[in-house]
Amino acid sequence: MSLTCVALGLDHRHIYGMTENMRKAGVVCVGYWTEGDPVTLPGYVKRFPDIPRFDRLEDALGWGADLALVSAVPADRAALTVKAMQNGMDVMTDKPGCTSFEQLDQIKGAVAETGRIWSVNFSERFETAVSTRASELVSAGAIGRVVQTIGLGPHRLNKPTRPDWFFKRDRYGGILADIASHQIDQFLHYTGSDTAQITNAFVANYANPDDPELQDFGELSLRSAHATGYIRVDWYTPDALPNWGDGRLTILGTEGYIELRKYVDVGGAPGTDHLILVNGERCEKIDALGAGLPYFARLAHDIQHRTETAMTQAHCFTVMELALRAQEMAEAS
Repeated sequence: MSLTCVALGLDHRHIYGMTENMRKAGVVCVGYWTEGDPVTLPGYVKRFPDIPRFDRLEDALGWGADLALVSAVPADRAALTVKAMQNGMDVMTDKPGCTSFEQLDQIKGAVAETGRIWSVNFSERFETAVSTRASELVSAGAIGRVVQTIGLGPHRLNKPTRPDWFFKRDRYGGILADIASHQIDQFLHYTGSDTAQITNAFVANYANPDDPELQDFGELSLRSAHATGYIRVDWYTPDALPNWGDGRLTILGTEGYIELRKYVDVGGAPGTDHLILVNGERCEKIDALGAGLPYFARLAHDIQHRTETAMTQAHCFTVMELALRAQEMAEAS
């Protein structure tokens, strides 16, 4: 029997990839519920005309689905997550999975009480094939022991199309809790670190004085027992770039390095998912487009077998804890 899912909240475009990739993994989406008519709704209906809309949240929660896909306004995701778990569903949320330590504690309590899975779709790793190939190379020892990552997450603002909540700090959660959670996830994953310490964090609004609650720049440094990392995120992608951002990750090992040019290779090869590998024997650019996106099939497996092949629950909790801690540190300075 196929697994089923419902989508709860369509306020961020990431719900498109969440829905599409779970369907590719064999999960049947039986319907969606969203509050009002968010700007993402027409795009969702166009992509998935066969998925019906639930008129009431209670109907979506009570359908009996195995999985809830949550991409509501960031500040509302935790409450929907808890409700879904209390109605017997595992949950995949868009990042950030929550916007405060209080919300994170509520989710932890629901996981402990219900035994449900809470998985955050860190799409900059889980929805890029080049990240899959990098994981394979790191695991195979291609660059020795990983000692540092540098993660860059530039984004296009698209200001005229953004909803009101995007510019309200208490609704979107802050730039480090939001975007930088991607890079924190990658740091822990590629360095093999269970946890880390935030050593520096900073946020600013340099280019949008008319929206003072928007943080358009953020950076942080972190350190584990055996590796360090630097992260920079921003809303400054120039108009001439052909996509939303030139996201990159450099993974430094004791015997070489890997660079991921995930979405574009300016002045280089066309397309996406470019990987550069340099070690003692190889110095080359690799087309990683065919490496696959195993997270979604693994999550379906975990739902069926109560395993942790997609991502451990401890890792998911730790990423959001560190992101929230970095956000708190930046705003206190």
